[in-house]
Amino acid sequence: MERNFLRRLITAPVAVALVLGLAACGGSASDPGTPGANALSGSDQESTDKYTTEKVIPLEEVDPAQLDLITEGTLRVGTLSDAPPNIFIDETGKFTGFDNELLRAIGKKLDLEVEFASTDFSSLLAQVQNKQFDVGSSSISTTDSRRENIGFTNGYDFGYMAVVTKTDAEIKGFDDIGDGKRIGVVQGTVQDDYATNTLGIEPVRFYDYNTVYSNVRNGQIDAWVAPSQQAEGQVKKGDETVIAESVINTQNFTAYAVNSGNKELLDALNSGLDAVVEDGTWNELVKEWYPEREVPKDWAPGSQAVKLP
Repeated sequence: MERNFLRRLITAPVAVALVLGLAACGGSASDPGTPGANALSGSDQESTDKYTTEKVIPLEEVDPAQLDLITEGTLRVGTLSDAPPNIFIDETGKFTGFDNELLRAIGKKLDLEVEFASTDFSSLLAQVQNKQFDVGSSSISTTDSRRENIGFTNGYDFGYMAVVTKTDAEIKGFDDIGDGKRIGVVQGTVQDDYATNTLGIEPVRFYDYNTVYSNVRNGQIDAWVAPSQQAEGQVKKGDETVIAESVINTQNFTAYAVNSGNKELLDALNSGLDAVVEDGTWNELVKEWYPEREVPKDWAPGSQAVKLP
């Protein structure tokens, strides 16, 4: 089934499919390995979605006791602490953000407690597959390569990425990234793989979003290739930084990671996701965490059977 995703967000052409061989969120392009190669070209602005399920099992048929959880009745979730507005710890010490609050709502539909723990992004998928966590919640872009090693729910968000620079920087977008520039990424992300294998540069790798952004602000790096959601959460008035360009990735949606052998949990989460889409919770959370964002009319979270209210 073809699902047309959002065609453009700010200024750019559509992002091509990103393929990852790293630990967590990656890229191939028509000219990989050439400095300055444009991984954002070549898309027909449509994608054939091979993975979104046609429907889900009825919510009342989910048995929480059969989900092979680390602790029965509780979803143990690996997440990040520093990536607003999606995944972060607020001033009260609570794990929150769009992704985590959505997962709490899904857990409530499944009569499950949701327990979060902080981890490094580069370790998250391996930790889920090794059953240190039941679920990974970190705005994870799905790719064919990742699916060889981990399971993913249906999508709950679309993916896009950005270039963050100083306001007076020479870099004005993706086309300006190449050799001779110090480009920061968070280790193990789609953006790490994009910079390394698509642009053919050696990025400066950081363990977390706060540190890479601080290095943009103080001029230690020329730009940060970032998930757009995290860029929007970091860039603030008075920082003398700017989101120079932001582009949609039409090929890979954002999903929760699950151990590849735990089909029962995967099916349950998909049922819960459809339920929070149908009752309006997904829309409410989008309005809360992305007040200026418009949901594309030709994109929807969850299975192919669910419709946004």
